[in-house]
Amino acid sequence: MPDPKTILIDKLIRKEAVIGIVGLGYVGLPLMLRYNSIGFRVLGIDIDQEKVDRLNSGKSYIEHIPSARIAQAARSGFVATTDFSRVADADAVILCVPTPLNKYREPDLSFVTDTTDALKPYLREGQVVSLESTTYPGTTEEELLPRVQENGLVVGENLFLVYSPEREDPGNPDFETRTIPKVVGGQTPACRDVGVALYEQAIDHVVPVSSTKAAEMTKLLENIHRAVNIGLVNEMKIVADRMGIDIFEVVDAAATKPFGFTPYYPGPGLGGHCIPIDPFYLTWKAREYGLHTRFIELSGEVNRAMPEYVVGKLMDGLNRHGKALSRSKVLVLGIAYKKNVDDMRESPAVKIMELIQAKGAELAYCDPHVPVFPRMREHHFDLASVDLNAESLAGYDAVVLATDHDRFDFAQIKQHARLIVDSRGTYREPADHIIKA
Repeated sequence: MPDPKTILIDKLIRKEAVIGIVGLGYVGLPLMLRYNSIGFRVLGIDIDQEKVDRLNSGKSYIEHIPSARIAQAARSGFVATTDFSRVADADAVILCVPTPLNKYREPDLSFVTDTTDALKPYLREGQVVSLESTTYPGTTEEELLPRVQENGLVVGENLFLVYSPEREDPGNPDFETRTIPKVVGGQTPACRDVGVALYEQAIDHVVPVSSTKAAEMTKLLENIHRAVNIGLVNEMKIVADRMGIDIFEVVDAAATKPFGFTPYYPGPGLGGHCIPIDPFYLTWKAREYGLHTRFIELSGEVNRAMPEYVVGKLMDGLNRHGKALSRSKVLVLGIAYKKNVDDMRESPAVKIMELIQAKGAELAYCDPHVPVFPRMREHHFDLASVDLNAESLAGYDAVVLATDHDRFDFAQIKQHARLIVDSRGTYREPADHIIKA
């Protein structure tokens, strides 16, 4: 009789396996659509009843994912639920839940552990469990492994445990779930084989690594690479500004070197779920080994200071116009963490808004992708996006360009705004009323 590994791999290859995705956000929803589009039956599980209801009625809540795609998935067998007992119906269980930092900038694994605790009573022989949430090396082995084996299942024999870090880039038209290579590490060699079989059905290129720890470290290295280089160029921005040099001109010129240089551009800070958070997962874990990751932590300090730098530039500009920030009307342009998306996770624009409000200014924002300020775990503004036109622009003492959405009319903004604080390098030509920040 075939063993559980062989049976499961065969079901995955034949597309007879049921794919269960836990957490239906920016990572889980695109993954659901991909498996659904190639003929798998997909079950979605989320604790948010409102999300579940929207999906089951064929509606999307993520801007770059059209409702038509959700409706098509629902017609072809996709079902969302808040009932964790339905995990028993799935052959593959993929966890796509948040891994934020707590107020001490330490890993908060409560979403991962609580989710695993909720599903473990319903795990059964012949399933594969894959964690995609970004975390520190050792999480799968230390937190998931003992939990999924509590009821007598044996990982590597009749239950298979893998780690495969998500690599979604919301709103990037050059990549989609299928075309982004997928790293997969297994708790055992058998687990890795099952993990490869799970993902190679949906992803063009699967990259097996030797362990879950190696896969976890891979994700951290990718994002620490970006965080450190962005920290470097943000620090260079401050130095260049003090010397009267345009850092964007310098980066553009350096980028003409065909080898040994990768251009990174400064901004108002780091945003998104990964880059502002992931480095601190490694710094926290490294302390267990008696190591102090000074380089990583320094870049984090630089990047976290950028919103204050932007607000400092705003105050300088207003002072030159004889205005105090506390008596000014300020418009923040773009509050999503990057251009052309509605994703608010860790957006530096929110910190900028908080700093401006704390100084007593009258605050407003405009973002065509975020019509109403959303519910967030740590931040809230009772604001809605204002209309942008010549008259409204002229009514503010200053506008802060925090996120450079393509839908903004930058020529109109330049013409009618009294003062522009540009944190994105959108305006390359100098002007008296434009301050680069």
